[in-house]
Amino acid sequence: MTRAIKVRHLLAALVAATALAPPTVRADAVPAADWTGTWEAAPTGTTRALPGDTVRNVVHTSIGGSVLRVRVTNRFGSAPLRLGSVTVALQRRGRPGSPRAVPGTVRHARFGGAPSATVPTGRDAYTDPVRLRVPAGANLLVSLHTPDDSGPATYHRSALRKNFVARGGDHTGDEGGGAFRTTVRSSYYVTGIDVLDARAAGSVATLGDSITDGIGSSPGTDHRWPDRLAERLRALPPRRRLGVLNAGISGNHVLRENVGPSALDRLEDDVLSRAGVRALIVLEGVNDIKDRPGAAHPAALEAAYRNIVVRAHARGVRVIGATITPYRGHRSWTEAGETVRTAVNAVIRDGGLFDAVADFDAVVRDHAQPQRIRSDYDPGDHLHFNDTGMRELARAVDLAALTPRGPRPARHP
Repeated sequence: MTRAIKVRHLLAALVAATALAPPTVRADAVPAADWTGTWEAAPTGTTRALPGDTVRNVVHTSIGGSVLRVRVTNRFGSAPLRLGSVTVALQRRGRPGSPRAVPGTVRHARFGGAPSATVPTGRDAYTDPVRLRVPAGANLLVSLHTPDDSGPATYHRSALRKNFVARGGDHTGDEGGGAFRTTVRSSYYVTGIDVLDARAAGSVATLGDSITDGIGSSPGTDHRWPDRLAERLRALPPRRRLGVLNAGISGNHVLRENVGPSALDRLEDDVLSRAGVRALIVLEGVNDIKDRPGAAHPAALEAAYRNIVVRAHARGVRVIGATITPYRGHRSWTEAGETVRTAVNAVIRDGGLFDAVADFDAVVRDHAQPQRIRSDYDPGDHLHFNDTGMRELARAVDLAALTPRGPRPARHP
């Protein structure tokens, strides 16, 4: 029996079971290589917990599927995380930033068949498969009830949208949004969504800092450059289409811990362990340069990039290096930092490290003042990019460089 037939039989059994009862099939019952990542938010650290409350996160899919699973995290917590209930639903269309679910789409997730779970300190966990048809480019509501104080909450700081909190009680099953009267600008506990039966060949991860995280783009619009890349990829035939996983963290460094672990330290958790990853785009290094220009020697960054490439290649993942964009005019700019940036970009372009290069610097720089970004791409801080600039970054990626070659690599569930 072929793998495709086995998966169809599994899905048929899952659908039949969930017609009578909540899904109880474990995530590890599905072959790891058959999951595909559709969304990610890399954990950045911890914030105040929400004991007794329900948090409703809004996540934007890149590709669709017929079944999903949620990856929840207690990676930076100081105590086991107890989850009383977790649900997934489609967000109701209409007014942006609504906590309301499409009627009839709320699904209760389970963990090993149980309605609640405890996630150990320093770990992530997957829900069992949840039967919900997930459209590409849609918003999902992922709601989690934390019945007691499990210590600091692992979160992604810059969600660039409104998420919601309902105080005092389990409101994960609510279709309406009346209980969700508090808004937050971060994502709590949820670090990934994977789908089955995706019309795609896998996913591409984007490892980066605040530019990849989307700072400078319009909140609530999903105009980060990885989102715009996902729009381009959705227009391709399924054999070339990829989901997009945004592993950007504002303030992140390549060489050392700053906001979140360094890119080197988080490569496994935020990229290589993700479902169906076939390619990786690396846009990171400007924080190393501008924050510590004397310590960010080009040779040190070159060695770090080489480390990333070697580890990715060992997992069958292609790596695209993106040149570091200009930032003159930002308060952190110095001549010394510019010298390092220029040298590092030469390594990225001509050093033979990467499978391909996305020359972001060439696309967005002001050709009259190449140490600066173009004014029509600048949100005002001379470092990040507005919606137009984000679109141009996405356009600079050669989609052919992302096209998977060979069989899909297996992924650990």
